[in-house]
Amino acid sequence: MDFQINKDSLKILNNENLEYDLPFLWLRDNCPCDDCRVQETQEKRFMIHSIPPDLKPKSVNVDENSVTVEWPDNHKTRINFQDIRFLKNARKPRKVMWSYDFIPNYYDWSNFLEEDDIAIDAYTNFISTGAICIKDAPCVPNSLEDLAPRLGPIREVLFERIHNVSVSGHIYNIAHTSLEVPPHNDFASYSWPPSVQALHMLKNDCEGGESMIIDGHKVLNDFKNDHPEFFDILKNFPVPFREFDAENETYANEPIIRVNSENEIIGLRYSNQLMQMIDPNKKNVDLFYKAYHELCCRINSDQYKSKFRLNAGDILLVSAHRILHGREQFQPNGKRHLQDAYYEMDNVENNYFLLKNLSMECQK
Repeated sequence: MDFQINKDSLKILNNENLEYDLPFLWLRDNCPCDDCRVQETQEKRFMIHSIPPDLKPKSVNVDENSVTVEWPDNHKTRINFQDIRFLKNARKPRKVMWSYDFIPNYYDWSNFLEEDDIAIDAYTNFISTGAICIKDAPCVPNSLEDLAPRLGPIREVLFERIHNVSVSGHIYNIAHTSLEVPPHNDFASYSWPPSVQALHMLKNDCEGGESMIIDGHKVLNDFKNDHPEFFDILKNFPVPFREFDAENETYANEPIIRVNSENEIIGLRYSNQLMQMIDPNKKNVDLFYKAYHELCCRINSDQYKSKFRLNAGDILLVSAHRILHGREQFQPNGKRHLQDAYYEMDNVENNYFLLKNLSMECQK
């Protein structure tokens, strides 16, 4: 490997082709030595403000496997090229988007809780598709507490830790009736809505009431491709959402679409029920409604709706910043009792990484 020292960076050349362009500040900031990092945790100790912004190397040595830089204070930084290449590897399973013909994978309750290899497969599928089902769960109230070893602690919200959904009891939203529940994700009125939701069917003797889920990221991806100008409006225009009862009130004013720094879709906040009146004098409100109308037409199209029946003992697990859920109207000619609870995707992914790493260690 050859190299070339430029004004602010070190260019690594492989047969005269650029392999890496490494800024000097990057090289110094990422030194992996014992003085610069806590080896047990890989936490960084080095503070970049302790060096000048125009730092230059004193000497450079490059071989096939690594680059070593000596700095003016005689500190040496050695970085392996393998570590740089590793940065391109995806840490998470690849996202798979889907439409109306999608059916979630089913996993046995006991196997999911007791068998790590089954749990790894379930995590992989869940992170990839955003939805799985767990079957043969106990038809016992509050069984969702028992998922904590796999999903992490329950994320409590203001209303109930584990929420009972039936046509009897306290009615504070449409889910407590037998009416159709349109596609939505819960708690759009929170500044950070829960990112994982589990819906546990305890009893379902009623006619109708099929569950529906929609891959919001698939809808938004198609929406972005067909109407990029509408997409830009909905990712920037804040929308008010409110949910309340006699004892609680939650309110958020956030865009419907959330993207990362590379304009990739990472979140959808959609609840027709909780959306509040927008000031008609607000700039671009007319454009917002044109974009919003188009998005609503797509979300409520059968093109994207996956429908299936949740039977007693079934748990539907959804990635709640991605998947919209709802149900069809049912006849209240029997008993239908569902419980739901919330968790956080960070904790689910943490458990996935831990089990995946443990499995790799066992295979060595």
